[in-house]
Amino acid sequence: MVPARPNVPAAGTPRSKVKYSALPSSEDGRVDPQEETPPAEGCCPPQRCPGAAGPRWMELQESPAKAPYRALACFTLQFLVGAFLATAGCLLLAGYLSPVGPRRAVAVLIVGILVLLPGLYHLLFACKAHRGCQGYSYRDLPDCGD
Repeated sequence: MVPARPNVPAAGTPRSKVKYSALPSSEDGRVDPQEETPPAEGCCPPQRCPGAAGPRWMELQESPAKAPYRALACFTLQFLVGAFLATAGCLLLAGYLSPVGPRRAVAVLIVGILVLLPGLYHLLFACKAHRGCQGYSYRDLPDCGD
């Protein structure tokens, strides 16, 4: 036997004192929880990243971080080594470089991809931070002992 829920009447609707109201919606059917007001002229620098939106108070509180050049060099080297190994693995697998067999070619290809992906990710992140896109900062990158 299942005990009855005390706050649900027999009709199946819960007893609640919560009143619901519709949010204001724009003409295109989207719900806008907050109306944006344009900033005063000359108070905010123009956005450099297309499509970035949101509050700018966080940008005003933080001082710009300097670029971690040693980390960027490590990421670039990681990307280049990964690209070289992935390309060499593809060429070995196709038999253009030397007939080594598929096991060794696949191993070189997998290692190349595993080295390439983190380097590519960090380089793209650093490019977004350099462009000044909101949500990207050099502080979020690993510092590599700088």
